[in-house]
Amino acid sequence: MRQPYNTDLSSKEWEIIAPMLPKPSKLGRPPKTDFREVLNAIFYITKNGCTWENLPHDFPPYSTVYFYFQRWAKTGVIAEINHQISAQVRLADGREATPSLASLDSQSVKTMDSAGSRGIDGGKKVNGRKRFIMADTLGLVVGAMVCPANVGERAGAMRLLQSLKYPLRRLQKILVDKEFSGDDITQWVKDNFDCTWEVSKRAEAQKGFVVESKRWVVERTFAWLGKYRRLSKDYEFYENTSESSIYLALIRKMLRNLTAVNS
Repeated sequence: MRQPYNTDLSSKEWEIIAPMLPKPSKLGRPPKTDFREVLNAIFYITKNGCTWENLPHDFPPYSTVYFYFQRWAKTGVIAEINHQISAQVRLADGREATPSLASLDSQSVKTMDSAGSRGIDGGKKVNGRKRFIMADTLGLVVGAMVCPANVGERAGAMRLLQSLKYPLRRLQKILVDKEFSGDDITQWVKDNFDCTWEVSKRAEAQKGFVVESKRWVVERTFAWLGKYRRLSKDYEFYENTSESSIYLALIRKMLRNLTAVNS
């Protein structure tokens, strides 16, 4: 037994996420790893931003935690958990499991010198990576894609849409800002996804910052990510592990919201 951390999974949260983890192989010796503690350690790092080597010693060895984090990131387990829990949150809110409306945007962040890939976003003067996310009207992430910051908005949006692992048969419209405008991508989205690519524009008479109806939700999602220190900049060598860190932050938030609704 150890003293709990505020990032630990509650019993109700563990009951939700445990069935989503891969089942142990029937071959060989049964694993002795406590997967609840592995997840607690991963959520601890995501929230507090420490290095793997500096994981508190009352968790499993950091090499064990990192091994499972890498395995679940590479095999898509973390993205799948995000997908399943998002559907549960939507159903609990009285909605369909998949959205009909989504918002897409990007965020440029600095990286560590050890990052495997990076570039310079000339507009925002950021040397690092760019996060593209598509969120539904609740702010839940449908898909995330990380790439060097010098990738353009439309090219990055296409890469994100092409990387989606789950069909969005109900999706009718994707809202974006003016940086994503263009007849080429509008037609490409129509041809490949049979939905509308709509650029949100403020009225000409409006000046300064204006909240754009419904599209602002994706900005709120980026604000949620900013509360997790592991995401304050991109610390990961591989882009896919950066994407997994985004999903992990949202999984942690969704579990708390879901258990609060059901309590």
